[in-house]
Parts: sequence; C-alpha cells; structure tokens
Amino acid sequence: MYHHSGSVVRQTAGFGAGLLDPAAPDTDAMLFQRCTWCGTAMYHRLLCPVCQGSDLRTERSEGVGTVRHSTVLHRNTPAARNVSLVEMAEGFVVRGRVMGPPIGIHSGDRVRLSTAKDPVRGEPVFQLVDEPYRAWT
Repeated sequence: MYHHSGSVVRQTAGFGAGLLDPAAPDTDAMLFQRCTWCGTAMYHRLLCPVCQGSDLRTERSEGVGTVRHSTVLHRNTPAARNVSLVEMAEGFVVRGRVMGPPIGIHSGDRVRLSTAKDPVRGEPVFQLVDEPYRAWT
C-alpha cells in the first residue's frame, strides 16, 4: 500500500521501488521488482509496465549485466564520464556508470555491479567483467 503526501511517495510495507535496502548488511546490493501477475522484472516502478499490476515483489539482483548503450557526457562535470544503460541478467534495464575510460565502454560489454549507489549521482556503478578484446584496424 502506498500513501501519497504532496510529491513524496512512501511504501508502508516492504522496501521502496527499486531502492536499496538501507537495513541490509550488504550495502552494495541492487534491489528490483518483479510483477507477481506477469513476471516482468523492472527497476524503480510503482506499476508493472506490461500489465499495469501493482502487486510487485522486491528481489535482489545478482549484479551482472550487459551494456546496451553508452554515451560520453562532457557537461556539468570536470572530466568526461559515461552514462550507460545496462540490461541486468534478471531482465530489467538500469541507468548507471561503467568504470573505465568513457570511450572504452561499448554495447555488448559484460559488467558487474561495483557499487549500488554512487555517492554523488546516486546511480549504480559497474565495472567490466573482462577486458574486451578490440581489434584495431
């Protein structure tokens, strides 16, 4: 059950949608939701994007995924940084940052969760699982 108070939404039972469990001993865990009706996995949602169901259960991600898209940003930052969309093994997509040189992150790279919440931007930080082999031609 959710209570709306102004622009703040609080969940009265369980954990917040896609948020980290502050009481969990492992602070580097990423939580996501799964719809109990259709089984769709999602991150930071109040309703299922497929069936619009509101009966969502919170699960812990294994923290591994694949970069689907990566962009290098140069604004509002002292140095270039990347912003990537990562498709997690559980089937949901999350926006985050992959550590390493921004131009060295490519679609298809396998990543693992490094820190569930960046202290500055509040988004997940990933690291490459293995150094990609890039043939320079």
